[in-house]
Amino acid sequence: MTISEDRAVSHIGVMRPWLGQEEADAVVQVLSSGRMVQGPRVGQFEEAFGSAQQAPHAVAVSSGTAALHLALSVAGVEPQDDVVLPSFCSAANADAVSRLGARTVFADVEAGTGNVSRGTIEEAITPATRAVIVADQGGMPVDLKPIRELCDPLGVTVIEDASCGVGSTYQGQPVGAGAELTVWSFDSFEVLTTGEGGMLTTRNEGWASAARHLRDNAGSGAGPDHRMTDLQAAIGLVQLGRLQEAVAHRREIVASYQLALARIGGLRFIKDPDYGTSNFQSFWLEVLPSFAVARNELLERLSRDGITAGTGIAAVHREPAYRNRDTGDADLSVTERLADRLVVLPVYHELTPGEQSRVLRSVRLAAAGIPTTVRRGKWNGGFRRADAASA
Repeated sequence: MTISEDRAVSHIGVMRPWLGQEEADAVVQVLSSGRMVQGPRVGQFEEAFGSAQQAPHAVAVSSGTAALHLALSVAGVEPQDDVVLPSFCSAANADAVSRLGARTVFADVEAGTGNVSRGTIEEAITPATRAVIVADQGGMPVDLKPIRELCDPLGVTVIEDASCGVGSTYQGQPVGAGAELTVWSFDSFEVLTTGEGGMLTTRNEGWASAARHLRDNAGSGAGPDHRMTDLQAAIGLVQLGRLQEAVAHRREIVASYQLALARIGGLRFIKDPDYGTSNFQSFWLEVLPSFAVARNELLERLSRDGITAGTGIAAVHREPAYRNRDTGDADLSVTERLADRLVVLPVYHELTPGEQSRVLRSVRLAAAGIPTTVRRGKWNGGFRRADAASA
C-alpha cells in the first residue's frame, strides 16, 4: 500500500542553529565599533563562558579543532607519545593527534552512551600513553570520574572533548568542570554556535597562559591563525544568555520522541545516563536487526518523505587515513556496530510539533513496512548532512 500526500511539504533538516535578531544586532554593534579581531567581546565571552562552565580559565579560539590542538600541546604531547581516544568520534580529533606526530590509539565505546568508559580506556592504554581524549558524544556526558581515577595515578592527562556538550551536566555540574583540560566547539551544528569557533577551559593557570601564547602566535608562520573574532564572540554572548532555554526545549522535543518511539519495536534510542543529563545535541536511534528495514533503508524512506536524518559518527579506524595504520589492538566491535546502525533524527529549536509528527509517522510506516510518497514542494532533495544547517 502506498500513502500519498497531496499537499506540498517543506524539507525538515537534521540540525539548524537557533539565531535571531539579537545576534544580528550584536554583530552590527561590533561592526560599528571597528574592532573586529579578538577585541573586547572575546574577553567578555571568555569570562562569561568560563563562569558558566565553572572553569577559572577560558581561552577562545577559532575552532574546536584549534582548541584540541592547543590542549594536546600544553599537555606536553610529543612525537612517539600515545594518545588514547575513541574511534567513534570526529576524525578531526585523530588528525589533531597525528599532526603532533603522536600515535592514535583507538578505544571502544559503551553501547548505551556512545562514549568511552574506564573499561574501554583500560583496554587501550599503553605505557607510552601521554593523554586520553574522552568525548561527550552527541551531548551525552561521559562518565569522567572513573576514567580520571584510572589515568591520574599514571600521570596521563585526560582531555574532555565537550564540543557537543555545552549545556549537558555530569554529577550535577556542567560537563567539563571536572576535567584537567576541556575543549569546546561552537560550529553551526552545536547547541551554542558562533558560526565557527571554539574554546579551551582549564583550572591550570600555566596551561591557560601557554594556550594563549600559542593562540596569539599561531598565525606568525608556525601555523593557522587560532584567534576568535569579536564578531563571533558577540554572537556567542547572546547564545550563552539563552543556553538554558535552548537546552530545555531540545529536551522537550527529545522527550516527545522517546515517548512515541518506545511503542515501536526494533529501535533503541539514546537517553540520559544515571550520572548526568544530555543537551541532546544529537538524538540517535540504533536500528536493531529485528526492525522491519535496515538502517540505510530507513534513511532512504525518511529522505523520500522530505526529512534529512544523519548516520551519526563514522568509525575513524575504518577511514582510509587510519585503516592501515598502527592504532592499537583494542576490540572496537561496539564502535563498528553503532557506526553501521545509527540514525540521527531532526532536533532543533524551531522544529514544530507538526514536523516532528511527520518524522515519527515516517518511522512508524517504515516499522510497518508501508511505503510512502510525499509530493515535494519547497524541498528539492539531495541534501547531505553538511547542508542541514542551511536547509
